[in-house]
Amino acid sequence: MSENTAAARPSARSVKALYILILFFMALTGFGQMPIYNRYYMSDIPGFGWLADFYITRYIHYLGAVLLIGLSSYVVTELVLSRRRVRLNPNGWARAALLTAIGLSGALVVVKNFSYVHFPDGFIIAVDLFHLAAAVALLMTNLACLITKRRWAGVD
Repeated sequence: MSENTAAARPSARSVKALYILILFFMALTGFGQMPIYNRYYMSDIPGFGWLADFYITRYIHYLGAVLLIGLSSYVVTELVLSRRRVRLNPNGWARAALLTAIGLSGALVVVKNFSYVHFPDGFIIAVDLFHLAAAVALLMTNLACLITKRRWAGVD
């Protein structure tokens, strides 16, 4: 591999910073899908009025989902192409499972928003609650791992 190719790859630190930034905006806009920012007057804070706009938070949330999928795809592809052996720790498996659960339930939430798709009301409520619970579980797991300084994986 040439030096130019290695220099063009983002560092692990920048990938981690991007992951944290994406998760922050995903959580911020995800909770914005519920009317909590307007109800509790957080959107009255100067510069935060956009948090009360359902469509703005929805599109930012969708953009964040695309970025998260892209970042996840990049990391997995980079690991496969580098041929390094990576062993996920139990907390790495938990975070990967939660990200997968969020992605799959999020895809169902997007599909249910199409005008020609009709799911039973109980199913929609269950998917929404599962998506929210998985997101909160991921945030809490990431916070616990950050506090205890646990990494995702060990590299051989």
